[in-house]
Amino acid sequence: MDRIEKLCVDKGMRMTEQRRVIARVISASHDHPDVEELHRRAAAVDPGISIATVYRTVRLFEEAGILERHDFRDGRSRYEEMPEAHHDHLIDMKAGKVIEFVDPEIERLQHEIAKRLGYKLVDHRLELYGVPLEEKAKAKR
Repeated sequence: MDRIEKLCVDKGMRMTEQRRVIARVISASHDHPDVEELHRRAAAVDPGISIATVYRTVRLFEEAGILERHDFRDGRSRYEEMPEAHHDHLIDMKAGKVIEFVDPEIERLQHEIAKRLGYKLVDHRLELYGVPLEEKAKAKR
């Protein structure tokens, strides 16, 4: 049983075979796929899985706190397993690549800013959007 499937069972969800396939596909993902991509991957395992089933299952997993939805300004909701540890995202606006990172200085600054404004920070989400520096882009060619 994979991570997401176990979380579903622990939360008392009824696990149909199609939900199991979708859970396994999400667990095996090392990117931030949208529903269409999840459907493509799940249908490769079980051609009988409809896109509507993937939409319903993703929504169910999100409502249960198993998946986190991101909107990276590309018009598609993208998903990842609810992270165990906090991380932020840098989105490459040219390639669409999503880079996860953690920076202790950014974390410290966010708490400091909240405190300065009279708040205790309890949660946050940071998404940075960028394009490759020209030097890096030329070096890769």
